[in-house]
Amino acid sequence: MLSGVASAQSPPTTGPIAKPWDAVLVASFNIQVFGESKMAKRQVVEVLTRVVRKFDIVAIQEVRAKSDDIIPSFVRAVNADGSRYHYVIGPRQGRTVSKEQYAFVYDTDRIEVDASSLGVVPDPQGKLHRPPMHVRFRTRVTPADQAFSFWLVDIHTDPDEVPQELEALTGAFQSMQTLRPDEDDVILLGDLNAGPPEFSSFKRIPGIGWAVSGTTTNTRRSKTYDNLVFAQPATAEYLGQWGVLDLQNTFGIPLDSALEVSDHNPVWAAFYPAETRSPSAMPLAGQPAVVR
Repeated sequence: MLSGVASAQSPPTTGPIAKPWDAVLVASFNIQVFGESKMAKRQVVEVLTRVVRKFDIVAIQEVRAKSDDIIPSFVRAVNADGSRYHYVIGPRQGRTVSKEQYAFVYDTDRIEVDASSLGVVPDPQGKLHRPPMHVRFRTRVTPADQAFSFWLVDIHTDPDEVPQELEALTGAFQSMQTLRPDEDDVILLGDLNAGPPEFSSFKRIPGIGWAVSGTTTNTRRSKTYDNLVFAQPATAEYLGQWGVLDLQNTFGIPLDSALEVSDHNPVWAAFYPAETRSPSAMPLAGQPAVVR
């Protein structure tokens, strides 16, 4: 049971969280074996819903369930406060009997999805245990002709084959940059099972950078596994603001309770909601910030 997150200790829910008009918050969260058992734990679900409501889009890894209702049920729980989130989910993937799905959960008041853009990045040489899922999104907080549109590419690498998979992801990123001529913004995000010191293959991509650096991202605060990777000048919309949402500190829970939620903390970055073409308009690197 999750101690420290009982409803009596939680702030009252008064309605959807007000988000900034001048930024969209994109997060990644490996929810660790997200299936029936986790959804049955009320206090775990409470924490997960409160995490999602802080962001405009959350890329989720490790949906692992026989039921097709895990993400729909979870989104219903997110929307219990009047929020209007929806989701897209990919096929079950994996080389073993334990299959996983990628998903995106997004705030429909602020984000819209190109339903025809959902797909899996081709992996003809079979170097990826779970090839990434791609979806194209567009912001709704600016006029449509000015809105920031972008690919999100959701990935969970295999911890036993990280160098091989990072090499393959470099090619996947470059293929996404040219997938359609009207879209140059590509954000690869997820559980890479690696930190920036291991990103040598990514450095072949012109202008490449990443949000999370110099801090840990796992719940035990010992490893940097999760990140958002993108290139400038294409993604000049990056505001230089990013963070790791520490489950223990954010929700006032001990380590064992945080580990019931996940062995990963969510990571996030902020982007300007309108298209900008100036490569100097926004910094690629920035300081960690706090989402409240």
